[in-house]
Amino acid sequence: MKPLCALLALGLTASLFAQSNEEKRLKAAGDTLHEVMQMKDKAIPQDLLDKSYCAVIIPGLKKGAFIFGGKYGKGFFVCRHENGSGWGSPAGVRVEGGSVGFQIGGSEQDVILLVMNAKGAQRLLSSQFKLGGEASVAAGPVGRTSSAQTDAYLTAEILSYSRSRGVFAGISLEGSTLRQDLDVNKELYGKTMTNKEIISENPKPPAAAGVMIADLNKYSPRRSN
Repeated sequence: MKPLCALLALGLTASLFAQSNEEKRLKAAGDTLHEVMQMKDKAIPQDLLDKSYCAVIIPGLKKGAFIFGGKYGKGFFVCRHENGSGWGSPAGVRVEGGSVGFQIGGSEQDVILLVMNAKGAQRLLSSQFKLGGEASVAAGPVGRTSSAQTDAYLTAEILSYSRSRGVFAGISLEGSTLRQDLDVNKELYGKTMTNKEIISENPKPPAAAGVMIADLNKYSPRRSN
């Protein structure tokens, strides 16, 4: 009986530890967005943020000697409510594969993706898709406004940014795969949920998502046309 109790206690401890890690990562995603939006002239352009449907935030994306298909980073995405006002609950995602835009090294970088249209938002609800393949992606501009309107900015479904060593700039993520993370969703919401279910059902967000959702509502409370 005692060995069984010990095993159950060990399993419970491991589960709580894993959940704690995901909550820490979710808070880190919120901190990343908050710090980036405080950069003033180097932040995400306000007009692009206002036009976005969803945002993907991946704190501490690993950079190193890449092997195609390896796991590079885990993060979250959050979309506006269907009426374009306010932001919903976060869902877990992973970025895998693809080396375009990355530099060889052992450092980490924070990544933010803006999903700019309904078609791009629909892709986030699939189990996985390839950036630059199934979804067009472009390195996003920085500054107060996106005055340098190019065809890439106007037509891309997703605009991508990175922050490394305090520098915030656009980054190319072509060739990378973005996929839903069902394990993370289960840890955050207490049951298995697909990303599509989270967006459509909008369950109560975890407390650790508070900073991220509050900042999105503060900086862009409603989508503009």
